[in-house]
Amino acid sequence: MTKRALLDQLLAHLTAELEAMTQAALATHAEATDDENKAEDKYDTRGLEASYLAHGQSKAAEEAAQAVAQFRVLPVRDFAAADPIGLGALVTLEGKAGKSRYFIGPRAGGTEVAVDGGSVMVVTPQSPLGRQLLGRKQGDVLLLDVGGRKAENQIAVVA
Repeated sequence: MTKRALLDQLLAHLTAELEAMTQAALATHAEATDDENKAEDKYDTRGLEASYLAHGQSKAAEEAAQAVAQFRVLPVRDFAAADPIGLGALVTLEGKAGKSRYFIGPRAGGTEVAVDGGSVMVVTPQSPLGRQLLGRKQGDVLLLDVGGRKAENQIAVVA
């Protein structure tokens, strides 16, 4: 799979999440402002709770919209083996536990998409793994904390 196809798949996934979050926020907002949720006495907090939930969901939708916007303008760049890892790099790590692939993205850390019979996970430069990968090159070895133990992983491929 090409990096452009990977980005398109990530964008489709993030756009679907954005749509779902937006619909949930709108539904919760409607519930919070519905006449049936007006307080009947000083202990009735249904409307207040619904408004807190609506606010949280609208913030999540806003974050998702920002992620979609940043992935849309992310340039597709091929990295050479000697290039330092940066935003937009597709990195394959190899260790005793096997291979794992990561895409260094501007947002949406933890998002996973299925690619070529495996998966690619988005990591951000702010994440612990992202901080370790930035500036490294193909062939470098990282010590990663896996289940409370340090495990050596080699940067096998940078694309």
